[in-house]
Amino acid sequence: MSVISTETCAPLAVLGHDVQVPLVSGEKVTYAALDYAASSPALQRVWDDVAAYAPYYGSVHRGAGYLSQLSTDLFEQSRRTVEEFLGLREDDQVVFTRATTDSLNLLAGALPAGTRVFVFETEHHASLLPWRREGVSVSYLRAPRSHADAVAALDEALAGAGDGPKLFCVTGASNVTGELWPVAELAATAHRHGARIVLDAAQLAPHHRVSVRDLDVDWVAFSGHKLYAPFGAGVLAGRSDWLDAAEPYLAGGGATRTVAREVDGSVAVEWNSGPARHEAGSPNVIGAYAIASACRALSEAGFDALEAREQQLIARLKAGLAEIPEVKVLSLFGDDSARVGVLSFVVQGWNSSHFSAALSAEYGIGVRDGLFCAHPLVRTLLGGEDTEPSECGAPEPSLPGERSLNAIRVSFGAGTPDEHLERFLAAVRELVADGAAWTYRSEGGRCVADGRRQ
Repeated sequence: MSVISTETCAPLAVLGHDVQVPLVSGEKVTYAALDYAASSPALQRVWDDVAAYAPYYGSVHRGAGYLSQLSTDLFEQSRRTVEEFLGLREDDQVVFTRATTDSLNLLAGALPAGTRVFVFETEHHASLLPWRREGVSVSYLRAPRSHADAVAALDEALAGAGDGPKLFCVTGASNVTGELWPVAELAATAHRHGARIVLDAAQLAPHHRVSVRDLDVDWVAFSGHKLYAPFGAGVLAGRSDWLDAAEPYLAGGGATRTVAREVDGSVAVEWNSGPARHEAGSPNVIGAYAIASACRALSEAGFDALEAREQQLIARLKAGLAEIPEVKVLSLFGDDSARVGVLSFVVQGWNSSHFSAALSAEYGIGVRDGLFCAHPLVRTLLGGEDTEPSECGAPEPSLPGERSLNAIRVSFGAGTPDEHLERFLAAVRELVADGAAWTYRSEGGRCVADGRRQ
């Protein structure tokens, strides 16, 4: 095995770009992080900004001291930075959450009674499952095979939905295939039928400019840990009326305007309106500031330039995999559909867990295998039955050559050097041609190298 050491610079510097990891052979190589869709590395800019602020960290909103006032100003300025990054409307608001999953569960808890929710079965579980609650009915729409099919399916579903509040939830870019969804067209269709729309931008925001105003969506949700800001914060941004009318997501300090004892011994509560209503407890100031720092860094780098460079990498990756007959790239909308830097595939004759384990153990390349918390979509793409058992990780046993209902995902972004994708393609070619050089066993549901050569 040859290890290429020359790296071309990525547009944005990230932590960990020079981390050395051990191979099963005992050698060490520079780690090729190609699992951005799960969690991207922290931008160096974000890390530096957080480190500079950390000594001044203090409580927010009610402290009289200097550090508290400084932290409050920084927290609220971070909110304004996110508002600008997302192109919000004048009356929209930003609520800081823990991640996309938290954001969508918050919105699900704020739905008016009797709301009908519509969602394609192709969604990540974070946007597929939160709506399953009392007082809400959910319609799961079958996987479309084109943008036109998606718009037509939503149009038909909403046409028969009747009156009452309605919500449509859709991803901006698939976490499995990376394919872009026709968000603006779907928003227009939803609004024509009196429905609202929430955009899961977890995979879109790190790669593309997201404008709530231009897309005309009602809410958008995303995670800091996918936006180069892994400090435990996320965002739900958009219209305030349903949020202000709902019970607070969490009951506690910060969400309350007043709390008073009643004559009968009970407690009367007046809740805050606005973002504070759903930000009970001590806010994650560092997480919010990290997201704002990442928003500034991406905006200053320019999404046009970042997208152009990413499209070159996607084209190189697709062309390289197309040269290997045993590799099948997964797609919902067709091979030529537009996508972000996320691509999943299977390899003929290989269990996906075994292949991914070999990439890690023998080449120092980190990808992901499994169903990517999007079970219905991956089953559709692989032709599996809905009743087949499976896990997010590799099923038991995950041995060479055994068919498994899972796939391999490679994902990258603004911090990825060109060389990492070249190493990946070279490793895929070598594994397909020559097989793994070491033996592997199943351990705890995963395929791991056992330290013996073939």
